Amino acid sequence: MVKQSNLRFRGDGTFTIVQIADLHYAGGTAEDEATMAVMESILKRERPDLVVFTGDAVKGNSCPHQLEQLLEVLAVPERLELPYAFVFGNHDSEHDICTREEMMEAIEGRKLCLAEAGPDHVSGVGNYALTVAGADTDNDSAKAAFYFFDTGCSAPRSVLKSYAWLERDQIDWYVGQSEAFRAGNGGEPLPALAFFHIPFPEYNDVWDMHTCYGVKHENVGCPRLNTGMFAAMKQMGDVMGTFVGHDHTNDFWGDLYGIRLCYGRAGGCNTIGDEPFRRGARIIRLREGESGFDTWIRLADDSLVAEQPEHEPIGRVPPPPKLVAAEPAQSS
Repeated sequence: MVKQSNLRFRGDGTFTIVQIADLHYAGGTAEDEATMAVMESILKRERPDLVVFTGDAVKGNSCPHQLEQLLEVLAVPERLELPYAFVFGNHDSEHDICTREEMMEAIEGRKLCLAEAGPDHVSGVGNYALTVAGADTDNDSAKAAFYFFDTGCSAPRSVLKSYAWLERDQIDWYVGQSEAFRAGNGGEPLPALAFFHIPFPEYNDVWDMHTCYGVKHENVGCPRLNTGMFAAMKQMGDVMGTFVGHDHTNDFWGDLYGIRLCYGRAGGCNTIGDEPFRRGARIIRLREGESGFDTWIRLADDSLVAEQPEHEPIGRVPPPPKLVAAEPAQSS
């Protein structure tokens, strides 16, 4: 499902996104006040074309006012008159105090909210796509697309103790939407980004086997089953980068077979983590008609991290096997 977003590249050909990750806002504490100040400061500084919340905006656990807290968080971009999109994390609707359906119903009709529940036949709440038109206001054809996925909470214990994985129907939905975008783009893939909360298992692969940039202070909290969404994205050829949260003290990115797998930067001042980690947000900038994107981190003190530390792979990608012609059969 594609929501009419009215998003458009600017006159200079740029489109800027601020990714807000893992606020874990509970309302009322000094840490929560600092969290809101960090978010507002970064949004005022960057003035993005779109704000994307990649899950765990609220603390969850046993907090009884999750919906009210979520609305307080979303009030920040609303006050700044910035359009925003939203995906759920594993904590946002924890313990069913307020369900994902109830939360989405309360926010999807808000003036600047571009999120939506998505198709009923697809697992989860919040699987949808947005498109960005070009700078030419006389032409509304899509020049870029964004995919949003609900990565769920926990897998059924009867199956496997693990974080949830993307379901087959979500992959099928993505493939169908990607094909529709291609058909509307002269048969060429429409440049796209994807946003969700829980990382793919491939985030382990890119860190272990490829050069990455940034830090990994905790294990990648991915599902134990790989259901193939990354492979589908590679085969469709449209997604240039994926953006996740979930792991509060990881902020690395790396290129895996032409797709950049990126973490955001945790923004919540009361998130857990074993390492001291300054809060901030990831900034993403597209340019109309150009492949790829630029990305950097803006920290709470307004400093900019344009170049993250390089991490050499701990393993080595094995070379492809040599193809050797078979020896001709010997006649007897």
